[in-house]
Amino acid sequence: MKQIIVKVGTGVLTRESDGKLDGASLVRLVTAIAEISLDGYQVILVSSGAVGAGISGLGLSEYPDDIPTRQACAAVGQTQLMHVYETLFRNFGLSVAQLLLTAADLSDSVREGRVCDTLDRLSEVGNVIPIINENDSVAVEELSLGDNDMLSARVAKLLGVDMMVIMSTVDGLISPETDEVVREVADIGAVLDFARDEKGKFSMGGMASKLQAVKLCVDAGIETVIMSGGHPGRLAAVVAGDTGVLCSRFLVG
Repeated sequence: MKQIIVKVGTGVLTRESDGKLDGASLVRLVTAIAEISLDGYQVILVSSGAVGAGISGLGLSEYPDDIPTRQACAAVGQTQLMHVYETLFRNFGLSVAQLLLTAADLSDSVREGRVCDTLDRLSEVGNVIPIINENDSVAVEELSLGDNDMLSARVAKLLGVDMMVIMSTVDGLISPETDEVVREVADIGAVLDFARDEKGKFSMGGMASKLQAVKLCVDAGIETVIMSGGHPGRLAAVVAGDTGVLCSRFLVG
């Protein structure tokens, strides 16, 4: 049974206009994940969106710069986010489990082992979708993983999953020469400078952080895909290896 990590960014889950959770996007995302889960894939969801969701709850108009406000947003938004996931996945007979991690949890062998044990046990149950996020309400700089792109990559490497899928606000990695999606990448080192400085006002990571996460996975022997989170219905074809789907595939050498 293939184990897949699906990482979804804040830009996919929230509205650009006000940072509130986008209900329609969440319905499409959950439907796509439920589809492959019910087809037999073991899915772990790494979901951003807590800080973005909490921004509106605190009446802010943009991503906060100071750590206390960002942590307060995360505390408010995480409960909203998990409530939505729990409600939507229940429609498919699936339960959810929450794991909030900091860098310390993935920097110590004992704590790493506990993370692995928990995720392995949840995967054995069969009808549970583990949902991971960085514990932003307590993760100050020395405990921070940076963003969920790197968090997903480190969990993928730790578990030795079969594939990681990063859902972004774009269809994949854009070539600076052609302005088209690079469909297949055999050498991640050759495209690291393709990243453009673009991210939403309610999000943290851009393409540069995604490519660093991709490199970590590919170097660990894990095929990685960047695809559009606006079209999550493509996920089943992506994990099945359909090369006709618009996305960027980063191949293992």
